[in-house]
Amino acid sequence: MSAALLPPFLTPEALPRKRFTRQEVERLMESGVFDGQRWELIDGDLIDKMGQKPLHASAIRRVLIALAKIFDLSLIQVQLPIEASSEDRERSLPEPDLAVLAEVNPEYVKRHPRGDEVLLAVEVSDSTAAFDLSRKAALYARAAVREYWVLDLTRRLLVVHRQPDDSTYRLTQLFSEGDTVSVEGRAGTLQVRDLLPDR
Repeated sequence: MSAALLPPFLTPEALPRKRFTRQEVERLMESGVFDGQRWELIDGDLIDKMGQKPLHASAIRRVLIALAKIFDLSLIQVQLPIEASSEDRERSLPEPDLAVLAEVNPEYVKRHPRGDEVLLAVEVSDSTAAFDLSRKAALYARAAVREYWVLDLTRRLLVVHRQPDDSTYRLTQLFSEGDTVSVEGRAGTLQVRDLLPDR
């Protein structure tokens, strides 16, 4: 029996796939292909946003209630798009679970808020923590989102990113259930345990 070398196996990221542009996705939406579906375009990949588990939905509600104690409700948007940086805009239209806007701008009737107009973006992660802490963090940093939180439901941690610099945040901090956290430059603190659903 002869021994033959096998070619290296392709990782899922290396597999050929169709990468979409925003223009292509908008045309598909207009044609009705996505009727009744929710998606998010990240780096040309369509990420399915359907079927939130109750734990995830509960955490979004808890974060919304907590943020409403610090910010006017008119500044908080839930699962709505924000603009990526100019270099990412053609292939990305992120929808953070929650975002706090710097101001209510009448231009938002014609366009989505830009990253530099967002004080805080929050992603609630149950099965998506690795994605939210890597690709999403880089995307939000490039968009100049001032502060980015990942509420990791599995590890029951809040990961806070501050000081965007190109495709990274210069400051990343971990907060556990017993810790308090504040939005940079804002009065008022939040208990991390109040953001997390009960065990």
